[in-house]
Amino acid sequence: MSENSDQRPAARLLIRPREISFGSLEVHRVLPSRRLPSVGPWVFFDHMGPASFDPGQGVDVIPHPHINLATVTYLFDGEIVHRDCLGSVQTITPGAVNLMFASRGIVHSERTGPELRAAGHRLHGLQLWCGLPVEREETAPCFLHYPADTLPRTEIGPVGVRVMIGSAFGLDSPVETASPTLYAEAAVPGGGELALPRGIPERAVYVVSGAMASGGAELPARTLAVFEGGDDVRLAAREDSRIALIGGAPLGRRYMWWNFVSSRRERIEQAKADWKEGRFAPVPGETEAAPLPQRDAFFDRR
Repeated sequence: MSENSDQRPAARLLIRPREISFGSLEVHRVLPSRRLPSVGPWVFFDHMGPASFDPGQGVDVIPHPHINLATVTYLFDGEIVHRDCLGSVQTITPGAVNLMFASRGIVHSERTGPELRAAGHRLHGLQLWCGLPVEREETAPCFLHYPADTLPRTEIGPVGVRVMIGSAFGLDSPVETASPTLYAEAAVPGGGELALPRGIPERAVYVVSGAMASGGAELPARTLAVFEGGDDVRLAAREDSRIALIGGAPLGRRYMWWNFVSSRRERIEQAKADWKEGRFAPVPGETEAAPLPQRDAFFDRR
């Protein structure tokens, strides 16, 4: 790492995830955090795996509801089959984006497909949620899929960069956004450096694997580093690393409970009652449904 890299502004906040187990799948939940509720419009950040599944095993996230948010799924390894109450059925593979606008309400499941389940497999990826602007919260839900070859990539010296959402590094993603949003990933070889794009009101970098450094601070794997929007930030890789960059314009206060996000607390209470009373549309072909929890076991912000 160059001498100038260590003299640049350090991250204003470092966050380590909470570890959550879903059977054989370990999930590292970075957001929401009591220290940081959001970065730009991003209110939720799960790092899934990496996990290995023996033949006959897989992921079974049974049908569950969402409101007033958009989910974004991105995989490094493995596959997940998405099904929702709109009738969408889509297998996501590495490098592609599944984008689901829950808006006024949607139900979906996420499972390992039968062929991959029979063979055994690895799974590694990220799922993030964006809060929606108030004017988009109660619009019609929709599901969009973007294959890997539609998402722009570039090389910045030895660093490979892909922009999944928004514009950065001279690239413009085709993925639909509801507000100014950035989501990108980069593979940084040991000794490589990457300057973060400026002009983003809020931004943070998550170290998926490897080890990075910035401003004299070490950023180990599974660390979210939050930087001031106007700072000139340069990251250096201590070893071969993969990072995810998130950011954008903040939306203002969002309430969050279980799978529900909204600008209005009473809207979450309505969604809880609607799910409990079976007023959400079902996923075609699915008979299971996640029970409404008595409390949000992972993070209750109220």
